[in-house]
Amino acid sequence: MIKEFKEFAMKGNMLDMAIGFILGAAFGTVIKSLVDDILMPIIAAAFGSPDFSNLFMVLKAPADTAGVNMESIAAVREAGGIALGYGLFINALIAFLILAFILFIVVRNVNKLKAAEEEAPAGPTSEDLLGEIRDLLKKN
Repeated sequence: MIKEFKEFAMKGNMLDMAIGFILGAAFGTVIKSLVDDILMPIIAAAFGSPDFSNLFMVLKAPADTAGVNMESIAAVREAGGIALGYGLFINALIAFLILAFILFIVVRNVNKLKAAEEEAPAGPTSEDLLGEIRDLLKKN
C-alpha cells in the first residue's frame, strides 16, 4: 500500500499540480498586496475616503459604544457590533478580477504556444532516416 501511495504521489501531474497550488497561493498574496497597498489607496484618494477597505455600514451597534472607535470596522466588530464591510468586499472583488485577467492571459498564451507546436511540420523519424541511409548504401 505504501508503494502504491508513493507511485501515486510521485506522478508528474500530481507534483505539477502541487507546485501550481503553492505558486498560486503565493501569487494570490502578491495580488492581494497590490490591491490593498497600491491600488486601493489611489482609488480611496480619488474618492476622498481615507481608507477604502474600511468602508462599512453598521447593522447593529455594540451594546457599549463608550470608547469604541465607530470609524473602524475592526473596532466595531471587536466591540460586538455587526458591520457590513462592503469596502473589504470591493477589495476582494478587484483582487479577483486582476488575478482572473492575469490567468486568462497566461492560459491564452499557453494555448497559442500549443497551437504553434501542433502546426510545426514533423521531421522524418529515425526509421525514415535509417531507411534512406540503407537505400543509399544499396545504390553504392
